This record gives sequence, structure tokens and C-alpha cells, in this order.
Amino acid sequence: MSQKNNRFGIKTVLIVAVVSIIAGIAITMRLDMTSLTTAQVFWKDAPSSAPEGHPAAGAAVPNFVDLASRLSPSVVNISTTQVIKERPVPFPEFKGPWDDFFGDDLDKFMQEGPKGRELKRQSLGSGFIINKEGYILTNYHVIENATEIIVTFSEDKKDYKARVIGQDQKLDIALIKVKADKDLPAVSLGNSDSLQIGEWVLAIGNPFGLGGTVTAGIVSQKGRIIGAGPYDNFIQTDASINPGNSGGPLFNVRGEVVGINTAIIAGGQGIGFATPVNMAKEVLLQLKERGKVTRGWIGVSIQELTPELAASFGLKDTRGALVSSVTPGDPADKAGLKAGDIIVSFDGKPINELSDLPRTVAATRPGKNVELKVLRDGKEKTLLITVSMRKEEEAAAEEAPTEEKEATPDKRFGLSVQPLTPEIAKRLGIAGTEGVIISSVRQDGPAAAVGLRRGDVVKEIDRKPIKNIKDYNRALTAAEKNDSVLFLVMRGSNTLYVVIKPKG
Repeated sequence: MSQKNNRFGIKTVLIVAVVSIIAGIAITMRLDMTSLTTAQVFWKDAPSSAPEGHPAAGAAVPNFVDLASRLSPSVVNISTTQVIKERPVPFPEFKGPWDDFFGDDLDKFMQEGPKGRELKRQSLGSGFIINKEGYILTNYHVIENATEIIVTFSEDKKDYKARVIGQDQKLDIALIKVKADKDLPAVSLGNSDSLQIGEWVLAIGNPFGLGGTVTAGIVSQKGRIIGAGPYDNFIQTDASINPGNSGGPLFNVRGEVVGINTAIIAGGQGIGFATPVNMAKEVLLQLKERGKVTRGWIGVSIQELTPELAASFGLKDTRGALVSSVTPGDPADKAGLKAGDIIVSFDGKPINELSDLPRTVAATRPGKNVELKVLRDGKEKTLLITVSMRKEEEAAAEEAPTEEKEATPDKRFGLSVQPLTPEIAKRLGIAGTEGVIISSVRQDGPAAAVGLRRGDVVKEIDRKPIKNIKDYNRALTAAEKNDSVLFLVMRGSNTLYVVIKPKG
């Protein structure tokens, strides 16, 4: 080969290499890909597969000695001080000959008693380091209302004062920070979605003040709902968790945090609950940068699609979340969502159960346009919805009416109703007067069996709107021969569907 041809070959290779690099950069920018995301700078994400030499999830009994030695330095003990006021005990009311002399001051003292004293209460918990600069993740209830937070490291037993960076009561997590004089050993955050039932897990924490306690067990179940909050989705484990473990990490066998130990059942043995770490990841940057969490919101009330309700809507299964009401002017209303729709998909994620929707919507960035798939009249329909900012729920009065005028008793359903007057609507905080209000419910009747109660407002019967007593009576007449009747009722600011099976 000649020298000229050789130079031409080298030049061609160099040109191809440069063009490839430029194209790679362009594609990366086009796809909005970065070599290191903001989140990954803040905490360490575990690799997608097990590193060489580390056990797999389905391995036999792991080396707990190695895991405990390696992970314990990243787990901290947390003690907090709360100042609470002792409530005064009022004295019984009485009069004496000195009453006129002391006047109102004595009356006030006798009614209120002595002023409450301020008492200090100590509590214990756990946490784990997620960033070498001193950021620590724990439970909200561990540091709630704390006037002082002390973090103790297991390695050198040093105490550090911590300050709260951000907290989220709904998810029960908090981000605190200590100012240390060195880089701190941070954990890696794993992928809780990939956890399998039966997989080995390890808990490290400060139960009953016994710092550095290590317990092991397996994942007993996933997706547990225990009524702790609106986004319940707990990992259940039989690794021993006790008071003081709260806020501590639940590790997999690769030493990655997969959960935050959060709750126990009083008196239960081998039943503990951890918040999946993926749920914490969704809000960690917001806690760091803003101190609080802003969640997605679409403005609907939903309820479980029971087999009876599914049958009433002509469906063969109970997959999805049933929309019981849509708030006027909110994103769902603007997107065309209606009461009676069954949401089966949100932003490409399946909604199989009632609890899937609140978590999915909450994790969606406000302002994002997403596709919403619903079943309406048995047919699938796709809507485009713009997610808004989460609104705080307002407490609604549930005071029952006392007037019984024009009440219409119905023995088949075991309830009586009356017109929804402007006075009653105002007292209950209800906008408008459409519908009829339940004035009484027989405790042994079908209405009571499905949870209806005095003060509920009937808005629909068998999908027909009820505006007044006339509509109500007409709807009941039409449903006389039906084995089950679908009611839509409003309670406070929420609405729900119920299926009533009337007495013959």
C-alpha cells in the first residue's frame, strides 16, 4: 500500500470518528440524556444489575456478617426533644364569699385552673446517610415538632446537632442534615419495584435505644395498605422491627436500601412495614430544594370498583378506579372526565386497583400533559389531561338535618328523604339544592347495610339525575322490579356510588 493511500485511510478514520462523536452528542441532547443526573449527584443509585461478587436476590442465606459490618456505619441513631404543654385541669365551678372581692380574675382561675407547665419529651428513632455531605433520610414522625435533633454515629459514637431540610407528612419521610468535619459513608438506594416476595432483607436501627441492632428476614408481601396515609404501599417484612427502628433502612442482600422502616402492628410478631425507597426517590429533590412536596392533582373523587358495582356498569371484572365525582373547573373536569367513568390507565401506567391512581397522579409533575384511559358505557375512551398542583382537602360539615317535612319513607330501602332546601344546603356547606337529602336510615335496612346515613344527599338513581322529590319517587317506581339499584350520593364534598339490594 502506498504512503498516499495510507494517509487517505487515516484521514478517513479520523473524519468518521469525529462525525460519530458529534452525532452521539446530538442524539444524547435530543433524547435529553445526561451522563449523571441531578438526582444521582445527590444520592447514589445502585447499579441495574448485581455487581460482580455480590449475591443475587434469589441467593441462599447471604453473608450477614459482611453486610452488617459494611452497612452499619451509614445508619445513625436519632434522638429528639419535644416541648409539650401540660393541659390544665379546670376546677369545678363554685361560689364563695370572696367571689365579689376577686371578681372576674377568680372566675377565670376557677374555670381554667393553673396554667399548664412546659414538659420535655424524648423520643428515639433511626436514619441513614444518603449523601456524604451529611444528608440523612428518616421518618417524619421521628422528628415531628422536635425542638432539638441529635444524631449519633455508630462508628465513633459522636453526637451532632441536625436541622430539618424538608419533610413530607403524607409519605412520612423527612430529610435532615448534620455538619460533619469529614465525608460521611453514604448508602446506595436500590430499586424497590424489583423486590420479590420471599427475598432476603436486612434491617439496621435503634430499637428501644439499642443502637446498631441488626435483624434479618424476608419480604413477606408488597403493596400493603394499612391506613397510614393516602399513599399506602408498604413492603411487609418479618425482619424484626420495633419502636426506635422507625426511619431506619431496609437493605437487600446487595446492601442497597429498598425501604424505610416505618410502622409495626401493636402486639404483632414478624409483621413490620417499610416505605418503598422508590417512593422516597420521587420527592427527595423537592425536599432538598424546597423543603416540601408538591404533588400532582386532577380533581376527582374515586372509590373501589366492587363486583356489585362492576355488574351495575356492565363490566366483567373490577379492574380500575371508579370516578364518583369530578370537581368543576379542575383538570379532570376540563379533560371531560365524568362521574361513572372507570380509570384504567394514567400516563401509560395501568390502574388495576383503587390505590394505584392516587400514587400515580401524586408522582406526576404538575403541568404535565398525560393520557388518561377510561371505560365509559363499556367502551374505552382516551382523554388528554393536564395535571395540576395538589390541593389540600377541605373538611366538610356532615351535620344532619332536623326538619322532617315532606319526608318520603321507603321500606324497601330502609330510608326516608326530604327536599334539599337552601337553609339545609347552607348549613351543610353544600353548593346548590339539587338532590334529596336522607333524613333517616333504618339500622336493619338495606341502605344502612351499604353505609348510607342521615345527611347524605342522593344525586342519582340508576344513572338518572335526581333534582327533587319528584325525580326521586319516579326513579324508585322505575326500579321497583330490580334486584339491585345504583345510588350516587354526596357526603360532605365527596360523592360515592353504592348498590342497594331492596327488600322484597
